Amino acid sequence: MRHLVLDRPLVFLDLETTGVSPVADRIVEFSMIKVYPDGIREAMTRRVNPGVLIPPDATRIHGITDADVADAPAFARIADELLTFIGAADLAGFNIHRFDLPMLHRELALADRQLDMHGRAVIDAQVIYHRKVPRDLAAAYRLYCGKELTNAHRSAADIEACVEVLDAQLAAYPDLPRAPRDLYERFAPRDVTAIDTQGKIRWDGREAVFGFGPAGIRGRPLREVATGNSRFLSWILRKDFRPDVKAIVQSALRGRFPFRR
Repeated sequence: MRHLVLDRPLVFLDLETTGVSPVADRIVEFSMIKVYPDGIREAMTRRVNPGVLIPPDATRIHGITDADVADAPAFARIADELLTFIGAADLAGFNIHRFDLPMLHRELALADRQLDMHGRAVIDAQVIYHRKVPRDLAAAYRLYCGKELTNAHRSAADIEACVEVLDAQLAAYPDLPRAPRDLYERFAPRDVTAIDTQGKIRWDGREAVFGFGPAGIRGRPLREVATGNSRFLSWILRKDFRPDVKAIVQSALRGRFPFRR
């Protein structure tokens, strides 16, 4: 990369999954590219057996079938390899704030692992792009790089495109900071984001918080409510909430949370 000034490695991350819910779906493939300050790159791509059937709609998007992952390891078996590759690097991706990181944190929690986010910059090329020209990755690749994205929705192709897009964005907009920390501070999400289909539990940029409930519950972290007021979570399980809301609650009651620190 010619325009990003790095003082430590930057890892680009892309996931292919069984669906679009970070709290209900599973990873079937991940790809990462680590860019070092001296320009050297390392790449890692792994198929993952999600332990569930891959819906046809998901296969139509990324082309990965149940047969493709039948002999692949479960995520828990390669979680340490992924964490070792990331190390202390900053992170980047396309829609990484809303999708890839929440999905990754949940998979790691299920594997009794955690990615420490303290002091780690996270750059989302989609946020930069959408604030400049609202489009998707293929359009960003066409606009900034002058190329057509082939093999879209395959993690290796998508993440290679993301590397080029972020670098081209920095070339196109001289006003943008060059350091990951400065980009992170300018483009970090400002608003909480729903992580379920009802918006009952939301993402505040750091961890899952309640988007509803009485005083003392609304806006409070899920992990705090789970440990201090489990009766409220039990109440949710008895009421008519959607399955993805209940899945989050059930995970929380087992001590597993879709959050990052």
